[in-house]
Amino acid sequence: MKRRIFAFLSGLIVLLVWSCGHIESNKDTRVAENRILQQDDGIVSLKLDKAGCYCDLVNPSSNTADWDVIISKPGRFKVWLSSATKDTSDLRYANSLKLSLLDDQLEVNPLCDKIVRNSSEVHYPYFRADSYMGSVNVTEPGEYNIQVISEKVIAKTTESQNTSATGDAKLMSVILTPTTH
Repeated sequence: MKRRIFAFLSGLIVLLVWSCGHIESNKDTRVAENRILQQDDGIVSLKLDKAGCYCDLVNPSSNTADWDVIISKPGRFKVWLSSATKDTSDLRYANSLKLSLLDDQLEVNPLCDKIVRNSSEVHYPYFRADSYMGSVNVTEPGEYNIQVISEKVIAKTTESQNTSATGDAKLMSVILTPTTH
């Protein structure tokens, strides 16, 4: 009788240990699929449709997008915002946009610094306008979280339900380009 109970408990423990390890490996695979990898040329492109988004229709100034990013080539990066806009002279951000990465906190009211002509990312009546935010420094390779707070962070589901939420401009992506010395 004691042997049967011991065998049953041993089998139960083995099954429990195996199932916990199996669930954890599936979780790691899902998380790995959502990570953004730095490109071979050092650029990190963070598209809004790949971000985890929090959108508050009552107080959109606290809308948040975040990405988990794998940096393989650390260094100083210029930070650019890419917006779709109907009016290239005024992007119409009601509040400043905030970006955080490690200890670096950037806050700007985006201006149209560069118009990208014939961009395949936008369609008429929109134009792509890029805004320079500043620079951030990453000293070591690794996984980092980048967060943006702005009323122009609109989740795809929210955008399709309420097209007036985006207005004349909408945030499309954040681009980190390595600086050269």
